[in-house]
Amino acid sequence: MRVGIDGVVEALLAADEPSVVLATRRDVLGEGGRSLVELGERVRDSPRARALIAAVPPGPVYNKWHGAHWVLADLADLGYPSGATELTGFRDRVLDHWLRPEYYSEYETNSKAGAYRKPAVPVIAGRHRRCASQQGNALRSIIRLGMADARAERLVERLLYWQWPDGGWNCDRNRAADTSSFMETLLPMRGLAAYATWRDDESARARARAAAEVFLSRDLFRRRRDGQPIDPRFLKLHHPLYWHYDLLGGLVAMAELDLLGDPRCAAALDLLESKRLADGGWPAEAKLYTTSDEPRNGTTSVDWGGTSRKRMSPWVTVQSLWVLTKAGRI
Repeated sequence: MRVGIDGVVEALLAADEPSVVLATRRDVLGEGGRSLVELGERVRDSPRARALIAAVPPGPVYNKWHGAHWVLADLADLGYPSGATELTGFRDRVLDHWLRPEYYSEYETNSKAGAYRKPAVPVIAGRHRRCASQQGNALRSIIRLGMADARAERLVERLLYWQWPDGGWNCDRNRAADTSSFMETLLPMRGLAAYATWRDDESARARARAAAEVFLSRDLFRRRRDGQPIDPRFLKLHHPLYWHYDLLGGLVAMAELDLLGDPRCAAALDLLESKRLADGGWPAEAKLYTTSDEPRNGTTSVDWGGTSRKRMSPWVTVQSLWVLTKAGRI
């Protein structure tokens, strides 16, 4: 017999991890107020947050997954307190990196080989070939952490300038590539959505919703030409997702844009519902990291629970409950 929703919520509220309790009360139960502020302080003092911060190296901010860029994103997702001054140095390093002069310089080329010849953004067949997930993730992180300043507008300007005709972004330097990438579009879209809410900016919201069409026109995971999954990895649930894509990440983004009522979300919602376990929650079916005290590429200093076919991931479960609640399915 599968555990009911109330039982799952009770288990999440009893978790030792304050980020799980915070997200459950805020996102699933819709609570607010002083108690959530106090939970945010518990997140700040948690072993997970402290370990993430302590492992940030002084080197490049984009080192996967322990560089300042990724740690800010992790802390934002955990519910780290807004406006935390101890993160200012990380924020400034990240923004200085993604707003360097090379991102304001561009050149046209007709070949993939020519797209690597200078530190600037290549333009091939009229499209900027830029990994906009980087600026998009930085924008989303600083807004969620309550640390955005005038540089947020500069990130938005770059994202809008690089946006492709179909609404998304892509860094593929093959001339034949003329369709936006799911991976390069998800985070810029979420960054613009966060900015639109923060600034009550309808123009940014419209551009984020234009990006949503990249996903909605494909039911969030299907190829247009035959209706088959674009990539089998899109069907597996992950946490953290980092710069990758899965159907839950797509649904979270649609929830942030109030687009879950679009009928093109239905198949992804059905698939998410089908993944519910006997313990009532949802699993992390695959992972994108290894855990290590040594800061190597692809490592993180904290354990996110690994994968399981029988045991729920609290973070995946909270996100799934939030999405399904917003979609009116719970």
